[in-house]
Amino acid sequence: MPTTEKKSLLVVVRRSPYGSSLARTSLEVALSGTTFEQDVGVLFMGDGVLHLLPGQDTGALGVRNIAKLIASFPLYELDSLFADETALRHHGIAQHQALPQNIEWLDTGAIAELLTRYDHIMSF
Repeated sequence: MPTTEKKSLLVVVRRSPYGSSLARTSLEVALSGTTFEQDVGVLFMGDGVLHLLPGQDTGALGVRNIAKLIASFPLYELDSLFADETALRHHGIAQHQALPQNIEWLDTGAIAELLTRYDHIMSF
């Protein structure tokens, strides 16, 4: 018998924003999960934290700006955003710089706990 309980999905973004198509794909997967009424979270780790830098100029690259896609998350009720504190520090990103402002910084222990809270995890 099917259950009506909402499933949860955590999308882990590990790739830099413009190094491959996986970066944009990971964010699109998160957004599509919300349309299927799943509880969706996004965790930025490793080079994936570079998605959170403000003022990304992609004109010379000829690609769409990923920061604008992230800015649309609230429209899809995608509010569970997390970032690897170690990776942020490694890349020299201060908490006041990271966008969006509602992102939660997590240490290694908190990330391990976060991974146990989701039914499905997709890593890109």
